[in-house]
Amino acid sequence: MNIRPRRYRRATVATAAVAAGLLLAACSSSSSSSSGATSAGSTAGGASAAKLPHTLVFSPLALAIPAMKQLSEGVQGYAGSKGWKVQVQDPNNDANQQTTQLNDVVDSGEAGALWIIALQPSGMNQTLKAAQAKGIPVLTNGVPSDYGFSGLQPGITFDVIDYKAYGAALGQQLAACINKKLGGNAQVLFSRSQVGTAGKADIENSAIAALQAAAPKAKIVSNLIENARATAQTDIGNALQGHPGINAVMSTTDEGALGALGAYAAAGKTLPCVTDAGGDAEVLADVKSGKIYASAHLNFQGDMTQSFDTLAAMQSDPKQVGKQLHVPLQVITAGQ
Repeated sequence: MNIRPRRYRRATVATAAVAAGLLLAACSSSSSSSSGATSAGSTAGGASAAKLPHTLVFSPLALAIPAMKQLSEGVQGYAGSKGWKVQVQDPNNDANQQTTQLNDVVDSGEAGALWIIALQPSGMNQTLKAAQAKGIPVLTNGVPSDYGFSGLQPGITFDVIDYKAYGAALGQQLAACINKKLGGNAQVLFSRSQVGTAGKADIENSAIAALQAAAPKAKIVSNLIENARATAQTDIGNALQGHPGINAVMSTTDEGALGALGAYAAAGKTLPCVTDAGGDAEVLADVKSGKIYASAHLNFQGDMTQSFDTLAAMQSDPKQVGKQLHVPLQVITAGQ
């Protein structure tokens, strides 16, 4: 659940893009879930942990977003395997409705824990404080300042993607390939994501800095913006005509990396070094076969389990200060 909203792609669309990765975490197992009240257990006046029901209220952006629907099913599956019931809310991309739904369930005493992917964190402060007052643990996306807090809070855990580390891993791996296969010299094509993509500036700046630090003789000679594999293949093919010496590709998207492989194959050329940030199934297969040197991969499955496990542990002591979680980052290379 990882998400820092101020980095998103125009709020909802951007968060949905990050959530598309979250569907990798969706457990296929079923659980008992409910769209309404599932358990009693009044917490009025400041709940003790013993009175809190094992009912998780999960509030995504909107169930109409396929990735969010699948994520909700994954949460139901994992929480259900731990003996929890899950009540899934549907704000339907409406920040006011999300706040109202959450306030209602906090007041009702139905919730034993809240897991929120907030549409408008700046408007969620009072809702989180109400949950704090009743001892209901909360996990939500972002960092404390997104919600108007000056630091970590009792009973609230925040979860965020470290985009700088993500980008650094991408650049470090390309440098490693260039140093290993090309003697440290390379002409690099940098395939970037669309404007507004979550974490774009942090990922790209960190990738460039890491590449320059570890392979200072490598030069970025072409920059492209890509969001579809077919257009990436065409664009990279065109870039090769202007820069026929390009022998390394660094891509912040799976589409750019796969498009690069297609472009080089169509041109009858070999691409010695390509690294990717993403790591879908096709990319990971190409990493395994050696076509792609490495992929920086956000482990959303691991994030989902750490998120729920943290919430469950917090319920035993709702007054403990929450954590700042980060979505686990993996670097996948051949042989892994």
